[in-house]
Amino acid sequence: MDGATPEERTTDDETTADTQQAPAAGALPVDLDRPELFINRELSWLEFNQRVLDEARDPSVPLLERLKFLTIVQSNLDEFQMVRVAGLLEQRSEGVSDTPADGMTPAEQLSAIAKRVERMVDEMSETFLGQLLPALEDEGVVLRKPRELDAQEQKRLRRYFQEQVYPILTPLALDPGHPFPHVPNKRLHLVVMLAGEEEGEPAFAVVQVPAVLPRLIPVKDDAGAVANYVLLDDVIAENAGELFRGFHQRGAWPFRVIRNHDLSIDEEEAEDLLEVIREEVRRRDRGNAVALEVSSSCAPGAVAVLQEALRVDSQFVFQVDAPLSMPDLGDLAQGLRHRADLHDVPFTPAEPPAFLGEEDVFEVIRERDVLLHHPYESFDPVVAMLERAAVDPDVLAIKQTLYRTSGDSPIVKALTRAAENGKQVAALVEIKARFDEENNIHWARRLEESGVHVVYGLVGLKTHCKVSLVVRREGDGRLRRYVHLGTGNYNPKTAKLYTDLSLFTARPDFGHDATALFNLLTSCTPPREWRKLIAAPLGLHETTLGMIEREAAYARAGKPARIIAKMNSLQDPDVIQALYRASQAGVQIDLIVRGICCLRAGLPGISENIRVRSIVDRFLEHHRIYYFEAGGRQLVFGASADWMPRNFHRRVEVMFPIEDDGLRKRVIHEVLGIALEDNVKARELRADGHYEKVPTPENLDEQVRSQLRFLDLASAAEAEAQARVRAERPFIVRPVRHRPTKGTKTATTVVAPVEKPDEEKPV
Repeated sequence: MDGATPEERTTDDETTADTQQAPAAGALPVDLDRPELFINRELSWLEFNQRVLDEARDPSVPLLERLKFLTIVQSNLDEFQMVRVAGLLEQRSEGVSDTPADGMTPAEQLSAIAKRVERMVDEMSETFLGQLLPALEDEGVVLRKPRELDAQEQKRLRRYFQEQVYPILTPLALDPGHPFPHVPNKRLHLVVMLAGEEEGEPAFAVVQVPAVLPRLIPVKDDAGAVANYVLLDDVIAENAGELFRGFHQRGAWPFRVIRNHDLSIDEEEAEDLLEVIREEVRRRDRGNAVALEVSSSCAPGAVAVLQEALRVDSQFVFQVDAPLSMPDLGDLAQGLRHRADLHDVPFTPAEPPAFLGEEDVFEVIRERDVLLHHPYESFDPVVAMLERAAVDPDVLAIKQTLYRTSGDSPIVKALTRAAENGKQVAALVEIKARFDEENNIHWARRLEESGVHVVYGLVGLKTHCKVSLVVRREGDGRLRRYVHLGTGNYNPKTAKLYTDLSLFTARPDFGHDATALFNLLTSCTPPREWRKLIAAPLGLHETTLGMIEREAAYARAGKPARIIAKMNSLQDPDVIQALYRASQAGVQIDLIVRGICCLRAGLPGISENIRVRSIVDRFLEHHRIYYFEAGGRQLVFGASADWMPRNFHRRVEVMFPIEDDGLRKRVIHEVLGIALEDNVKARELRADGHYEKVPTPENLDEQVRSQLRFLDLASAAEAEAQARVRAERPFIVRPVRHRPTKGTKTATTVVAPVEKPDEEKPV
């Protein structure tokens, strides 16, 4: 279960130059507040993005998956600058003196970030130009500059420009009568340098590359077959002289601006929160410029004009060798979609064994707790529970949280149908979910129109918990509450891409707490007691610290003590210090942290008993799971919350226990155990803040790639369940779905029978 520990290795990684120095070996500081004991959050996040970039550079990854990883790196970096860098720039301009636990001022952080991003941008360019583009050319996908085409191809391209591009363009000259135009966030533009007939200072103009046209233009040969591709921005740059008659074109180069995209909302003063957020979203594209990306071939004079006009800090002007706006380049793969060898092996989530052959999802949940492991096991039962509830005459009420959901959401459709069928339906829609505000506003309006009671949560808090509650009248007239708790969003699309846990239960104490939670969200009424759930900001932070401290007490008393925590991010200083104290007490601590980790592992006398690993693979590691040995009791929790201040103090979150003994063991030995054994996609954190890949054994039998292992387990469990159902009911093998999906195969689910929950008192 512990897995192999990689050999200690030294590194000359440049990253250490931009991070704070780790305490010297042998140092035993008494004060755990020392800044050098913490890794800066922003630099840690950049290291995560580097791990994603490493996947794009890994030749063992299929080519089109490498291209996908590279576009993800760019998208991640854009969002990081739109939010995190923008916030630091505001702090610096406002003279904020408060520093995080690592002690870095806003100015120091910005300087370190800029250096790290510059190296990352250079490495992204080298990855595309030096690795992926040649590999694509080997497969027949060739990207050319217009001047590299033969005469006939250039002639056809000029005709395309005149007929399809030129009429759409709007050239904008820059002079006292034409101030610098607004450049929308992330939109591709060209800056054009012009010279008049007489000598003098050059003139400049800006041309937006129209988003209504495809960025990649196929160029056909004489036989009509696609021989090459060119970029739309290159075509416009090549023909920019057509736009400025009477001037000599000295050059045209692409650029794009990254703007502050965070929302500024005073919820206390907002009379109509929905409308305030809608207006802020509309204004967001005009936020202050944060960073400027420009072609590395751009003339220095043109760069200076852009920087001055956009008021971009010089350290956040990045000159890029590769084509800008890399996510657009994913279209290069279109002609190779049919090539199975260039993709990951196709995958369909396995059907959970607990629901195979069962038509009544409520009967299954009534008899036992059910745990699903996504995406290896299908998310369909979650949807099926709500779809069944919408039409079940015995269901009286449905309550649902929605943080992020899919564009054509079956969850929303089920809630809408339930309301139309006369059921009491309440939905908590978090309209402040970053970059999903417009989508969530749309769903909120749609739900309201259908008769759903829609609320937007508590002022000053984001509702991030994942809870669904169905109240049903059973055959004996008693009311029973069916609860779904998750670590991920109610989004069937991302449920096929993110790793998460789902727990279904009809245990009365869970139903009591779920009801209390929704009452808190809809009426601001705090519960008298929590029986099972632990909520933020109402005690989750204190409970987490208490459980860590309790493990330290067990270790000091010579009792079994162990902590295994899997999460997206670890940043909270109080939790980190508690983990340091537990390590000093002798608690063995394994942390599986996909992204940000501000804890320094392996410091002698401080964190030598702490190991931190990160797994970056095909699916996004997303579940939050917390295990405490507790002197042999082995407590396991799922949660919507990471160990970050925002989750503990600025969001409504839920941590829930997994009480069934069989399910608890499955999480410990399968979900956590296999993740700790991964020696193919895992990387381990070193004290200086950089990550090293866990050595992969040459013997294939000794290699453990956790995500593939989970796929195999899920598929085997499904096959075993199908065989069992066929033996019991030879004519029926039916998955639980409201609308059966053809060809759906799934992944592992182990369901342990539990004691039948006590009946709840009649209402």
